[in-house]
Amino acid sequence: MDKPDREERHRTRMKRKKEVVDKAIASADIERGLLLVLTGNGKGKSSSAFGMIARALGHGMSVSVAQFIKGRSDTGEEAFFSQQNNVTWHVLGEGFTWETQNLVRDTETAQRGWAVVKKMLQDPSQQLIVLDEFTYPLKFGWLDITTVLNDINNRPPMQHVIITGRGAPELLCEAADTVTVMNDNKHAFQAGITAQKGIDL
Repeated sequence: MDKPDREERHRTRMKRKKEVVDKAIASADIERGLLLVLTGNGKGKSSSAFGMIARALGHGMSVSVAQFIKGRSDTGEEAFFSQQNNVTWHVLGEGFTWETQNLVRDTETAQRGWAVVKKMLQDPSQQLIVLDEFTYPLKFGWLDITTVLNDINNRPPMQHVIITGRGAPELLCEAADTVTVMNDNKHAFQAGITAQKGIDL
């Protein structure tokens, strides 16, 4: 095939593709707050959420972050985002459940945390809410998923909610507008490499 024919075939394919994409964009005319779930065993769930926080701040939006499970407050994301205008940061966990090893305490901590989140969900000035590692309180039964979904569904119409964590319950995924599953194909930790600042912390 000579070069002119190849270029013409390429233009034809791209024209058809553009028509399909433009049609899909034109048909997406609904505007409302979204519920996003980032789950799976691979790395990148919280990192993806923090990327969307940066995007929201670029648009001048107000953001609240509630970190469940993670009890430390020396991560790079908190150090950076807590200094930004329009960001409220809450560390609501006491550490991973295999560290606390106390069902009653973990349940009480999760319920206190949800009381904080519920106020966020009732505040129309909060445009993006990130519930980091929130699948665990649902997965372990520390919070009632029906109550949680009811509170989320009754939030202000244009408020976005992002939930991260492994093993997202089926009911949560069904309620979500967007669900992304991160696959664990390869991870440095499996080779004995400790968590690195700027990458994991």
